[in-house]
Amino acid sequence: MHAIKFALFAAIACCSVPAIAQWQWTDAQGRKVFSDRAPPADIPAKDILRRPGGAKSAAPAVAPEAGAAVAKPSAEKGVDKGLEEQKRKQQEQESARAQADKLQKEKQRQDNCNRAKQAKATLASGRMLSHVNASGERGFMDEATRDAEIKRADAVIASDCGPMAEPAQ
Repeated sequence: MHAIKFALFAAIACCSVPAIAQWQWTDAQGRKVFSDRAPPADIPAKDILRRPGGAKSAAPAVAPEAGAAVAKPSAEKGVDKGLEEQKRKQQEQESARAQADKLQKEKQRQDNCNRAKQAKATLASGRMLSHVNASGERGFMDEATRDAEIKRADAVIASDCGPMAEPAQ
């Protein structure tokens, strides 16, 4: 069993060897650039930090025109298109999530508003209303309790039936 694990580990270690063949240099703006291709001809040898296989050649292996064409897009903006696309998608998801949360809150406010209006109409009808107390006994609502419940319903109506206030940022 240990021989299989060792063989698997050795195979994985051999697969990572091509990753070592990387060029590393400092560009004109002072940023470190990593590539599998040689730097452009305008990069001085002193700015080349690492070559594949540790070679100490003074001249890059690529023609100046080809090297300049390869390095120009990455050095032009310094932007990774895949990363920018991923950031844009993430922002869209966050925006959609925020919109869904806002719609859910608005629906909940509308439900609260409707329930408060219905409760106020019931309380204001003048009928005798009964309730069950903590010990399970049935009792009737007196005028002071009815007035307090109407005020509570009015407060809910005032807070939930108007336009939704925007959160402070």
